[in-house]
Amino acid sequence: MNMKLKMAALPLLLALMAMTAQAQRKWTLQECLDYALEHNIQLQKNRLTEAQDREDIQMRRAALLPSLSFSTNQNASWRPWSQSYVNLSGGTMTSTSSEVNYNGSYGLNAQWTVWNGGRNQKNLEKSKLTAEMAEYATAESANTIQEQITQLYVQILYQAEAVRVAEQVLEASKMQRDRAQEMVDVGSLARVDLKQLEAQVSQDEYTVVNNRTQLDNYRLQLKQLLELVGTDDFDVATPNTGDANVLSAIPPKEAVYASAYAFRPEIQSGKLSIEQSELDIDIARRGFYPSVSMSAGIGTSNNSGISTALTEQWRRNLNNSIGLTVSVPIFDNRQNRTNVRKAKLSKDAADLSLQDTEQQLYRQIETYWLNARNAQQQYVAAKANVESMQETYGLVSEQFRLGLKNIVELTTGKNNLLQAQQQLLQSKYTALYNLAMLRFYQGEPIRL
Repeated sequence: MNMKLKMAALPLLLALMAMTAQAQRKWTLQECLDYALEHNIQLQKNRLTEAQDREDIQMRRAALLPSLSFSTNQNASWRPWSQSYVNLSGGTMTSTSSEVNYNGSYGLNAQWTVWNGGRNQKNLEKSKLTAEMAEYATAESANTIQEQITQLYVQILYQAEAVRVAEQVLEASKMQRDRAQEMVDVGSLARVDLKQLEAQVSQDEYTVVNNRTQLDNYRLQLKQLLELVGTDDFDVATPNTGDANVLSAIPPKEAVYASAYAFRPEIQSGKLSIEQSELDIDIARRGFYPSVSMSAGIGTSNNSGISTALTEQWRRNLNNSIGLTVSVPIFDNRQNRTNVRKAKLSKDAADLSLQDTEQQLYRQIETYWLNARNAQQQYVAAKANVESMQETYGLVSEQFRLGLKNIVELTTGKNNLLQAQQQLLQSKYTALYNLAMLRFYQGEPIRL
């Protein structure tokens, strides 16, 4: 009986173990990026757009070939009170006394645009450019998502360290409060000073709760950006963020811009947009050219008012046709001229859009570069300041314990230390994020 119970409980135990492992999982930055690139709904929509554009290419390519269609027409008439009537079908006059009469026609028709100024070929080229631009649009969305994920990831790391700092400050405040209580008990400290320390403990507890709330909020934002559902205990892994990473070499901004200009999808898409505008101008100009098309058909018919057999009617009524159509535009109410001028204006707009994209790219890289340089300098200064403030606060705390310092001096020393620690964290993660973005714009994978 015990063995049966154990066997029955085994699946439940395995499920609980799996849920526990999932809850304890901490996502690395690379896992977040890979998951988003595979599962993001917007990226999936962009990929569907790419597939639609590839279908348009096949349609444009098929438009260069002749088209073939079959058609049939079946008619029936009913004259219940007519003794006889005359029917004309296919140039043949027949007489019948039947109340119900029917006739049918059948045709096989072919159409082929031999030449329309080369517009079909140019439209095919344009469709290829559109498909390529759709691929760049997908790549641009992927880059944007990766940058957003990295920013939130860094904010989570910063906020997690801020929580740890606030908890350490809270523990120090509690120790000082307890020490003050002992001093009050022996009469070496006024009770009003104890109340100030108790108030400081409450303030530090609020700071811890506030930092934890912000940390949970950043985790929620990253979870929602990853479009995760049903993962309550979402957390991220802490990478190595030592001095070697924070103070790594900053690539020259001109080199970063040169690399980014060569491969960034927004730049390549802008160039293709100009190329597409030039094609539109060419296509619009070809509206002034004449067009040539050919048509051919074969058809037959049958009628119930003829005593001839059906197959014999089809044979006798068989007819073939072939035609050539030449269309020369003479006066089109200025449509072609307007199309050409509008296409030229679109080309000018595409040129300006590319210039704007280039400037935005350079400004973004320049901002990352300046932020990285300033953050590294601030990190070095903040690190030295923290060490100094820690030593000063330690001395003040010891002197307070001995009754040589008052509560104001103690609180001031603690606030100075806390401010120095916050400045260190801010400069540290600002440097890490901006360095990661510079490397990303240079063509490297995102890493901290």
